[in-house]
Order: sequence, then structure tokens, then C-alpha cells
Amino acid sequence: MNRSAFTDNAPGELWAITVRDDEDWAFIPAPLPNRWQVPDPLWPLLVEAREALARLDGVGRFMPNYNLLLRPLQRREALRSSSLEGTYATPQQLLLFEIEPREPKSAHDPVNAWREVLNYSTALESAIQALESRPISLNFIRDMHRTLLSGVRGAQRDPGNFRRSQVHIGSDRRFIPPPPHQVMPCLDWLEKFIHQEHEIDPLIFCFMVHYQFETIHPFLDGNGRVGRLLLSLMIYQNCKLNKPWIYLSSFFDKYKDEYIEGLYRVSTRNDWLNWITFCLRGTIEQSKDALYRFEQLLTLRSQYMESLSQAGGNVRLNKLIDHLFESPAISVPQVASICNVHYNTARSDVDRLVNAQIVVESDILERPRIYFAPRILEIAYGD
Repeated sequence: MNRSAFTDNAPGELWAITVRDDEDWAFIPAPLPNRWQVPDPLWPLLVEAREALARLDGVGRFMPNYNLLLRPLQRREALRSSSLEGTYATPQQLLLFEIEPREPKSAHDPVNAWREVLNYSTALESAIQALESRPISLNFIRDMHRTLLSGVRGAQRDPGNFRRSQVHIGSDRRFIPPPPHQVMPCLDWLEKFIHQEHEIDPLIFCFMVHYQFETIHPFLDGNGRVGRLLLSLMIYQNCKLNKPWIYLSSFFDKYKDEYIEGLYRVSTRNDWLNWITFCLRGTIEQSKDALYRFEQLLTLRSQYMESLSQAGGNVRLNKLIDHLFESPAISVPQVASICNVHYNTARSDVDRLVNAQIVVESDILERPRIYFAPRILEIAYGD
């Protein structure tokens, strides 16, 4: 690690270490400050971010079925956060795997990537439910990590346990997180900071915690994904949203180099202004993006309901439409189970959805046959 990149006001200390018989330096972040005064030039951006977040929460708050909007956002977050770490899957592949999970046949089987992405969704959903009865804590974070790495690449990297060996970021060791014996002291300070009184704007507070978590890098693998999960949960909790609507992985993925450089500049130069500006931009962009998708999905849902009504629809078909907005892939056996009807009735319902051009038969050679809702997929997951 380039010691000279760290200025005198870097928010931490450099610690001499040995990596593969080479002498090097690790960075130990200082505890986060209890106060951070918003510079005057940043106020307009902070106000805009708060307003965008409030509008997003306001729309979601009055939805009769919030999952129509929340589930697509969460799946998109799982896909984008995973792609930041080099794990790629399409929305169709993820939805297919949710319907028909299977074991990978080899280390190179794409099923491995699909399971990793699904684990992210599962970890997010489990954490949201856990927040109803548990505070965010080190044990809470360890549970998320355990779920994330269950049965996938990284499963041999001590899931659910904080690291006891040195790690580094980048093949050239551009950044080296704290040595193992400093991991727990750093995490203990972070846990206390999350729960203690402070004089920091709630949104900025979440961005500071995200930086600190990623800098400590407490796990052998999965730190980025756990950190972004934690960020979404903390914005949901600390900004008192009705549901966890905001996810920043898509923005971080779009501006990956700026994201990595922003974290690095805090460590080397104490450049909180650049990092917080970047995150506020992301909050504004992703809030507006989610609102746009909300409006498009609600309009499409109304069109589908009206179309089916004019064609002599029934309560079952309306139920299937709502299911498709939560999960825009379906099979005939699924329809039979969801609607508690016989296979032939379910087959007839799917045919009506096909005739109404709401779903199309997939060209993926699977049994049972899978049907996708292409327009919903485009709105929910497209760029």
C-alpha cells in the first residue's frame, strides 16, 4: 500500500505489517466523529436528497400492496450488488432459479451465480424481518453474512465469522484493511457509534457507517455485499421510511470507479465531502428512478386489469396479475398452487394471459414451461 498517499489528516493510522514476506502497511480507521457539520455548498444537495426520499416513501406508503413495488426493487438490488463483485445473472435467470432451484453440476455451472444472487435477496428479506425485533448489531451483521455465503462461492471463507487473518484489496494491495487483531476493536467502536447519540444528519450518518464498515473489511469475503445491505437497512431505519425503498447498488455499479475512489479518498485525505456528495447524488438518482418505475408499473397494472375485465376476467386472473408484478415469471403448476385450482384450469388461465399478451412462453428449455411477463421485466429491471 502506498504510504505516501495518506495525508497528515487521514482519519486513522498506518500499521506496519508483513504480507507474504513483504513489509507493508495496513490502515486502521479512527472511530467516527459524533459531529459532522454540513458545509454550506452541500446543503442544497442534502435537501434535494431528503425531498426525493420523502416523495418515494410517500408513494410507497399508500400502496395497497407494497410488495408490487418493493419486490422488484429488492431483486434489482440483488442483481446489481452482485455484479459489483463480478457475479452476473439476468433477471430471467434469477426468476427461473427462484421457481426451480437446483444444485450446480460443476464449479463453472452458471447456477452458482444465480444462487449467489438469490442469497442476497434472501439475506435482505431475512434482515428486514429481523429488524422488527432486533437492533442492528455485530451479531445481526454476522447473520446476514452467513445467509449470503450459504452454499455458494465463499462458503469456505468462514461465513458468519469475522476474519482472523489479513486481507487486502486489489492485486497490487492498493488498500490494506486493519490487521486481524484490530478488527474487533474497530467493529466494537462501530457498533457503539451506530447506537449512541450524535449530531449528524441521519442520511449522512448512514453513508459514514458504510465507509467505516467497508474500510474495516471485517470478513474474508462478501464485505461489499454485506456493506450495501447494511446501508439500505440503515437508511430505512434511520430515515424512518415506511419500507426499505432505497437501494444504491445500481448507482454504485454505474459509477464503480468513483465509488471505490470515494471510499479511498476518505481514508487517505479525510475527504468526507466528496464521499457524501457522491452518496447524496446516488440517493437522488435512485429515488427518482424508483419513482419512475413505480409510476410505470402502476399504470401497466391498471391497463392489464382493464384489459382482462373487458375480456371477461375473474378474481383468479386479477390475483395472477398481482403475482406477476411481484415476480414476473410463472409456470402452470405455480398457477395451480397459487389459485388452488386443478392443472387444466391453471393451464386455461395461463392461456388467457398469453392471449392478452401479458405473458409469453420462455424459450428457456425447462420443465415445467416458464412464462415471463416481458413488459413488467422491462420496466422493473431495465436500465
